[in-house]
Formats: sequence, structure tokens, C-alpha cells
Amino acid sequence: MQLRVPEGGIPTAPSGEPSIPGGGRREISDDIADIPSEPDEAGRTAPSGDSPTTASGSRASRRADAKAALPGRPGTRRRRKAPKSAPAARLTAAVTAVTAATAAVVAVLGPWLRRVRPHYPRPGRTGWKRWVPTWRQAGGAALASFGLSALTLTVAYAATDIPENLNSYATQQDTVYFWADGTPMARAGWVQRQEMELGDVPEDVRWAVLAAENESFYSDPGISAKGLTRAILRTFGQGSTQGGSTITQQYVKNVYLSQEQTYSRKFTEAMMALKLDNKMSKDEILEGYLNTSWFGRGTYGIQRAAQAYYGKDVSELNASEGAFLATLLKGAGLYDPSLGAANRTRAQERWSWTLDRMVKIGKLSPEERAGYRTFPKTLESNPLYNTGEQSDYLVELATQHAKKAAGISDKDFDRGGYQIYTTFDKKRVDQLTKAVGAARDKARKDNPKAAKHVHYGAASVAVDGRILAIHGGPDHRKQGYNESNATTVPAGSAFQPFVYAAALEHGVRKSRDGAPEPVTGETVYVGDDKVPVTTPEGPYWDRSGRKVAAKNDGGRSYGQISLHRALANSVNTTFMQLGLDTGLDKVRATAQDAGLLRSSLGAQVPALAAGSSTPSAIRMASGYTTFAAEGRHTEPYTILKVTRNGHKVATDTPDPRRAMDAGTAAEVQSALTDAFRTAYPETAAKAGGEVAGKRGTTEGDTAAWYVGTEKKVSTAVVVYRIDLAKSLEPLPLEGLGGTIADSVPYGIWSEALRPLG
Repeated sequence: MQLRVPEGGIPTAPSGEPSIPGGGRREISDDIADIPSEPDEAGRTAPSGDSPTTASGSRASRRADAKAALPGRPGTRRRRKAPKSAPAARLTAAVTAVTAATAAVVAVLGPWLRRVRPHYPRPGRTGWKRWVPTWRQAGGAALASFGLSALTLTVAYAATDIPENLNSYATQQDTVYFWADGTPMARAGWVQRQEMELGDVPEDVRWAVLAAENESFYSDPGISAKGLTRAILRTFGQGSTQGGSTITQQYVKNVYLSQEQTYSRKFTEAMMALKLDNKMSKDEILEGYLNTSWFGRGTYGIQRAAQAYYGKDVSELNASEGAFLATLLKGAGLYDPSLGAANRTRAQERWSWTLDRMVKIGKLSPEERAGYRTFPKTLESNPLYNTGEQSDYLVELATQHAKKAAGISDKDFDRGGYQIYTTFDKKRVDQLTKAVGAARDKARKDNPKAAKHVHYGAASVAVDGRILAIHGGPDHRKQGYNESNATTVPAGSAFQPFVYAAALEHGVRKSRDGAPEPVTGETVYVGDDKVPVTTPEGPYWDRSGRKVAAKNDGGRSYGQISLHRALANSVNTTFMQLGLDTGLDKVRATAQDAGLLRSSLGAQVPALAAGSSTPSAIRMASGYTTFAAEGRHTEPYTILKVTRNGHKVATDTPDPRRAMDAGTAAEVQSALTDAFRTAYPETAAKAGGEVAGKRGTTEGDTAAWYVGTEKKVSTAVVVYRIDLAKSLEPLPLEGLGGTIADSVPYGIWSEALRPLG
């Protein structure tokens, strides 16, 4: 007889019914469910789990054997895991479970929910009374609203992040340049802002701001419920969000958010303010607020505001001035006194109110308040605004020196925040600018065609290397070319002092193999016009086969003349021969030691001694200081100190070094003093003091110079013509340099230094 097993296996018998002969229905332990059946003593295999306890020993022993055969033990087979169900199946199962659970809850709570369900509109009422909720309904709605609001705020607070990066206006700073006396000169940068530490802001100024804007700042959580409510009511009434912000909220708006007036921005601002109040200290928030707030006149931050309205640093402000700056936080366009009488009236009222608030909150005594009865006068305009004229040339030169002296990279410098204290003397700059302007106007009147391309380079340098003044050009916005720092035109006879100094230092050679012979101021040379230059072997021939000879001004011949008098009278022929006798290599070295740049020195040919070098006005003035400083030279510089956000930056200031013997310098200075007295005896008599100077002319009349020293300051002025649209090749002056008796460079020099002596 054959037993046929139905598809799907033998069905399991219901609970309570026998499933197979010889045993009841039993659950199989997970530990042994996958253990294969073992044969009994007769070789028969008992089914795993449903076999009698006597098949292969006791039931307990079989369980122990099964545990010993678990995966990871020697001689056993690893148990296979059931495959995971598909994600869709798991989701379906989860939804089914949740639905079942919900149904169970509804089944249990349903009767209670039906009992407490509000009946609305209210039954049993008619007319408008049907719509009046009961006190229970109203209370339930209020509790539900409160709970929902609390949940919403909690989620919003948790979801609000403080951005890592501040907005561009909060990070940008400008760089401010100061005159030698510490007053602001100019600024550079898109944003007028400088960060200051809170400790640098006087306590009275801080409390003036807090009294005007947020007196509970140190005790509030970063937001004001009263202020927010007031802002919302005003918004509904006027159609835009207004007021209601604490200092923390205003700081958040300044550095993280835009200035748009929307409800979403206001809500985000409040959440961020709460979070920021827990993340930063109150002092850190106040410092950031003072450094990023808008104060008008193009300024951000209280430091720039102090300079824009009072011309001084914030550390120098008193409570009265601080109260005015606090007034501007309400709206600079409404409170800047320079914008009109109405603004001044509003500013005075709020200034007075702020000081009274300081007394009320105990941050200003009544006695101190009594001392502030007069509204503090402000500047009419921001002194930090660039003029676009001379200040830009000063800024350009100071920037170059600051980067070099402080070792600041272009990238770091462009980030701003620097304070550059320069050597520039405002009075000297103004006088020099005025003198050049008068000469330029005269040239345009006398010879307008030639004056179109005329340039006036000028610079004043102290014996310790400080550049006190320069004239760079008519307007930096129209001409970026700095006329005081240009190395384009020859020095001409203004170069003679360096030839003289080289001869005094090294002596001269009359023969090729002979020893150098010392020279003094009394050494005599030939001073006749067009005398050929000679070497120990004979006349000096140029490459074209012509004898080289110099020309004196006006074709004048002096015969035998001492070197001292030759310098005083600017005898070109004498100094061309002296340069060749001294050695042109020594002339170049002496000029370089005295302060001229190697790159500007002329070729090593006789024309070098005649002034073929092309130094700038700055370098010529610097070179002449060496004679006035008894032979010591200090490289010219424009930086006294550099700070960044109030902290000093290390800078290298040039040290003086010995350039020539003191006796050599004294003799050259003496000859230059006689040169000034010889050329301008009346002025020299009026000056009284020690004034030295020398004019300089060039072959071809391409440049006219005057370089002189007065009160330990050397000033160089050069007039030349160049058509910048075509080339840097000098053009003839066509009379714009004046004459020997009426020199234009000397006129500028004397006017710039008036009164002399």
C-alpha cells in the first residue's frame, strides 16, 4: 500500500487533537530546530523534535548535543539565517501594525472621546448663542494652542543653526591712513569699518548705547517679548516690521541675515538670538554689535563713527559724545546734524534723553550729567573720505612701504583692518601742493600748448629718512603716474655733489698706474666751456669718433677754478673731468651709498658725471640729506607704525648707516650753502639760518631741478615734459622751466618752504 502525501505537506492538527501517532503536539526549541536527525541504535532515524525521548538518549542530552553543534564550534555546520524581507514588505507590515494599534486605541478610547468631543455649534441654543463656546471649550482651545505653539517653538529652536560664515559687510574692513600728527588722512576699502575690542570702548560710551537701545541687555535672554509684541502691533498698523529688537537681535541681523523687513526674517532673527545668547557671552555680543552697526557717513562700527564725527578714536570719547553716537543707531539719516536743522533738533532731543536714561539706570551720576549741558559739536564732514587728488598718491606710496616694512602680503592687506600711521606732514603737503598748483596755473596761462604735458615732481625728506611731503600729480583719478617717484628724466648738474663727494672720498688719478691724489675744496680744475675730457692717454673719444666735451650754462668759461667754487657755480666742464679722474665706478658707488637707486644710475661713461642718471625727486632729496646728516644716510620711508584692529604690527624702520666721511659731507654741504648764497643772495640774507641748495639743468633742456636743504629737511623739485599717451621719452621744456635767474623749480621750492630760515 502506497501512502500519498498531499501537496504542501502533512497538515498540522488543531490544538488539542493528536498530530501523529505515538506522541502529542510539542513546540521545538530554537536551539535545536535546525539540528539534523540522528540514527538510533537500529539504524533508524528519529525525526528531530518530535521523536520519543528514548530515540537517542534523554531529551536533555539531545538539547545539550544540539547546543554543542551551534555555529562557530568545531565539527559543526553554520546555521543558515532566514532571508530578510523586501523593504516594501517591511513597510506594509509596519503600516499594518500601526493601523492595528490605532484601531485598538480607538476601540478603547472611543467612548471617552465621544463623550468629551465638543459639540459646536452648541446644541440647544439658538441664534448667535449657538456660536459662543463654553468655558471648557475655550479653555481647551487655549491649552491646545499653547501646547502647539510650545511644540512649534521647540522644534524651530532645535532646527535653527548659527551660520559659520558672517555676511560680507560684517567681515569687510577698511584701512585708514593717518598724518604724522595722528589725525586721519585717508581711507581705502569698500566698507568703512574697523574692529575694536570692547575693552577699548569707554564704559560710559557702552552704557550710552545700552541706555538708548537695550538697557536690560545683560539680563534678557536675547529677545524681548514686549518688544516683539510692539513690533507686531506696529507691523499690522503700518504694513512693515518695525522696532522691538534687542541688541542681540540687531547683532544677528547685522552679521547673519539680510535687512529685508519680513515676518520670516523676524522669526528667524528671534530664534537665532535665543540660541546665540546661550552660545556667546554678553560682552562678545555687545562687542560684535558695536563693530558692525551702521552709524551714517559711510561708516560701520563705533570706531569709524568716532573718527567720522569727532576726528578721534573711540577710546577718546566721553559720555556726551557716546550718547550722540548712540543716537545715530536710531537712524543716521534722521540724526546727523550736518544734514539740516531738523536733524540737529532731533539729535539734541535724543542725546539729552539718552543721558537722562543713563542717570535713571544708575550709569551716570547727576553731577556728571550736569556737566553735559551743551550738545557736542561734530565735524561737518567725514575726514576719512578720499579726495582723489594728492591723498591718493600719499596712500599709494604708504601702502607700498607698509607692505614691505610689516611683511604683509597683498592678500592679507586686501582684507583691510589696518591703521597706517605715516610720516607725511599735512602742512608741508598743503604748501607744496599749493606751490605746484600756482606754477601749473601760470604755465597753462603762459604756454597752454606746452603745458598740456608738463609735470612737477617734488618731495621733502628729513635727514632721518622720513618722507614729509610729496607732490605726485594733479589728480590721481586722472593720472596714476606718480611724478615724485618717477625715474624718467636726467638729474643734470644737480648730480654734481655726488661727483664732488666721490673725489673727496677717493682722490683722483692723473696717471694710469699712479697712486690716487687727495683733493680738497681748494683743488683747482679748468672751468672753461667745451673743454674736451681727457684720460691719462689723451682725449676721450665717443663711439662716433668725436671728442667728448661738456658745456657750461650760458656758454660761460671760468678758467682755473677751485672745486668748491665750481660746485657753487655749477661748472659742468669741471665736474665731467673730475668724474673721469676719480673713477666713474667710484662715482656710481658714492651716489648709491648716498641714497640714489642703482637702477637709476647712468652708464659708466663721462656723461655720468654730467648727470645722465635719472633719480626720482624722492631719491634726490634723500641723497642730499646725506650731506646735511654729516655723511650718514637713512633710507627714505613713510611708515611710523602699523596696527590692525588696535594691535601693533611689527615693522622694520631703516637705521642710519655711514655713507661717507663726515668731513666729506661737511665740505659738500658748505659748497651747497655757498651755491644758494651765490644764486639767491637776497633770499639767503633774509633766511638767516643755514640753507643750502643747488639748481640743475640738463643738456637738451629736458628737465629743470632745484634741490636744497633747510632745517634738516631736503626738498627736491623737478619740472619736465612727457606725453604719457605716447611714451616716457622727455620732451624739451620750451621755456616752462624758467631761466637761471627765474627758475620755476626754485620758485616752487622756496614757496613750499616759506618762510625760509
